[in-house]
Amino acid sequence: MPKRRTTPQLDAVRDAVERTIQATLGSALDTRDRAQDLVRGAEASAEAVRERVKGAIEVGRPATFEDIRELRVELQAVVERLDAIERELSRARPARAGGKKTRGASK
Repeated sequence: MPKRRTTPQLDAVRDAVERTIQATLGSALDTRDRAQDLVRGAEASAEAVRERVKGAIEVGRPATFEDIRELRVELQAVVERLDAIERELSRARPARAGGKKTRGASK
């Protein structure tokens, strides 16, 4: 099939259409990028607001059963540590008291 010859006018129209499409495409990409930036900013703002609201609610809400259970577990651990410290102190006191009597008796 013989190749059709193009006219200069047809080439000019094709070039103009191609330039228009490229310009529109570039503009559309810029618009999309700006829209994505706006959405990212809105997401960040929404997250910040969510955290502030969450913090405000946490301050004013009553303790849940789970909160109380966790506190009981922590309190029990503190009681056990205190008992261990008191046992160590009670073992150490007679030795110190006996040591003082010995020093006092030698004088």
